Amino acid sequence: MADTSRGDNAPIASDTPTSSAPPVISRTAWQALIVLLAGMFMALLDTTIVNVALPTIRTTLDASEGTLSWIISGYALAFGLALIPAGRVGDRIGHKWVFFTGLALFTVASFFCGLAQNDVQLVVARVAQGLAGGMFVPAVTAFIQLLFPGRVRGKAFAIMGAVIGVSSALGPIVGGLLIQAFGDTDGWRLVFFVNVPIGIATLIAAAILLPKQSADEAKHADKSGLDWVGLVLVSASLVALLVPLIEGEDQGWPVWTFVTLGIGVLLMVAFGAWEVAYAKRGRSPLVPPRLFSHPAFTGGVILALVYFAAFTSIFFTISILWQSGLGHTALESGIVSIPFAIGSIVGSSQSNRLTQRLGRTVLIMGTALVTIGLLWLWLVLAFTDAADLTNWLLLAPLLIAGLGNGLFIAPNAQFIVATVDRREAGAASGVIGAVQRIGSAVGIAVIGSVLFGSLTVAGNTPAALATGFTDAAAAAMIVSLGFSVLAFLLVFALPKRTNTGH
Repeated sequence: MADTSRGDNAPIASDTPTSSAPPVISRTAWQALIVLLAGMFMALLDTTIVNVALPTIRTTLDASEGTLSWIISGYALAFGLALIPAGRVGDRIGHKWVFFTGLALFTVASFFCGLAQNDVQLVVARVAQGLAGGMFVPAVTAFIQLLFPGRVRGKAFAIMGAVIGVSSALGPIVGGLLIQAFGDTDGWRLVFFVNVPIGIATLIAAAILLPKQSADEAKHADKSGLDWVGLVLVSASLVALLVPLIEGEDQGWPVWTFVTLGIGVLLMVAFGAWEVAYAKRGRSPLVPPRLFSHPAFTGGVILALVYFAAFTSIFFTISILWQSGLGHTALESGIVSIPFAIGSIVGSSQSNRLTQRLGRTVLIMGTALVTIGLLWLWLVLAFTDAADLTNWLLLAPLLIAGLGNGLFIAPNAQFIVATVDRREAGAASGVIGAVQRIGSAVGIAVIGSVLFGSLTVAGNTPAALATGFTDAAAAAMIVSLGFSVLAFLLVFALPKRTNTGH
C-alpha cells in the first residue's frame, strides 16, 4: 500500500523488491505505530495493574479469594476469546475500524470498572473490558505485518515487544502510585478511571492517523461469514476448563470440577474436528487449520501458552504476598517490580539486533534467563524467614527474569507471524494473542489455586500471617518455575532462523 496523500491514505512503506536500497518508511507509518502501541499499552497494563489493587478491592468490596482470581483471569480469558474473531474480522473489513471500535468499548468498560459497587459488578465489567481489549489488539500485529517491510518489520516488532513487557511490568508500579496517592477506597477505582482520558486521546489520534484498508487488501480479503459454531465451541471449552481451576480450591474440589474439566477437554477436541471439517467444505474457519501446517507456528503457539502462564503469574503471587502477607502498601508492592521493568526495557531494546545475528538462540537465552530468575525467586522465598524478606532480595532475580522477558517477547511473535501468508496476518496474530492471554488466564487460575490452597496460618499474629503467606508464595512460585522450564524446552521446537523479509 503506497498511496500519495496523507491522512487515511498516507504512504506507509516503500518495499520494492527490485531495488537494493533499504525501504523508505514514511513518517505517518511511525505515527500510526505510536497510536497502535498506545492502545496495546493500555490493554496490557490492565493485565497486571490490578494485581496491587487486589487486597484493597478484597477489603472494600468484601470479595472472596475466588473473585480475586476472576478479576485477573476473567479479563485474560475474555481478552483471548475475542482476539481470534477480531483478527478475522479485521482481515475482511480493515483493521482500522476494528481497532477503533474495540478501543472505544474498552474505554467505556474501564469507566464502569471504576464505578463497580460490588465484586459481581467488577467481574462483569472486567470481562467486558477484556472482550473489548481482545477486539483491538490484533490490529497492532496485523498493521506491523502489513505496513512494515523486511528488516524494518523486525524493528517494529521489537518496539511492540518492549511495550508488551514494559506495560505488564509497569502495571503494579502505576497501580501502587495511584492507591498510595488517593487511598485504598478511591485509589483502586482510579486504576480503571485512568484509562478514560488516555483512551479518548488515542481514539482521536486513531481516527486521524491510522490508514484505511487499501483497495488491494479489500480485493483479497476473505468475505465469508464468521465461524460461529467454532467460536461457541472454543469459548465453551475454555470456560469449562477455567471455571474449575479458579473455583475448585475454594469449593474443596467437588466432583463437578473434575466433570467440567473433562467436558472442557472434549469440547476442545470437538472444536479441532469442526475446524478441519469446516475448512474442507471450503469455508473460512475461526482458526484456519493450515496455519498449523507450519511447525514454527505450531511450536510457537504452544510455547506462547506456556510462557505466558509463567510470566504473568509472577506479579499475582508477589502482590498478594507483599500486601496481604507482609503488610506492605500497594506502592511498596509495585516498587518490587521495577527491576523486572528495567530488565524488560533493556532486553527488548536488544532483541531485534540479536535476533538478526543469533536467530533462535535469542529465544533460548530469554527463556533461560527467566527460568534462572524464577529459580532464584523460589530459593529466596523458600529459604528466607518472612521477617527478613525485603525487596532488595528480589532485585537481582527479577532483573534477570526481566532481561529474559525482554529478549523473548518480540522475537517469539516475529518467528510465529512470519511463517504465514501476509493476508492471514490478522488471523495468525489473533491466534497468537489469544494463546498468550489464555496462558495468562490459566497461569493465574493455577497459581491462585496453589497459593490460596497451600496457605496455612498457624496463629493470629502478624509473624504467623507473614510466614504462612511466604510459604504459600514459595509453593506458587515453583509452579511458575515449572511453566518456565517447559517453555525453555519448547523453544527447541522452533526453527533456528526465520525469514525477516517475509
